[in-house]
Amino acid sequence: MWGRIRKSSDRVVNALRTEEQTGREARSHNLFEAAAAYVSACAEDDQDRIEEASSWVSPEALSFGVNELACRAVIALARERDESPRTVARALLGLPAARPAGK
Repeated sequence: MWGRIRKSSDRVVNALRTEEQTGREARSHNLFEAAAAYVSACAEDDQDRIEEASSWVSPEALSFGVNELACRAVIALARERDESPRTVARALLGLPAARPAGK
């Protein structure tokens, strides 16, 4: 009886998986892997890789991962350039330098 229950639950779990079975040992991707693949594909304008990375996690998870990657990248560049994260972020986006508060 336990064997039948286990087989039944295995079928349910396999049916709920969102990634394709490719015949080889499938490995799920976490949101940070998806974000890294997505952003690098966007930078290289590789639509196939963009779509592939987008399919690894939910849109919400991908958005969170991309945001986290952006924050870490800005912090790393700010440290490397000895500038504030605000200055680096504005420069990366081509925005003029921000005016000091209160002026």
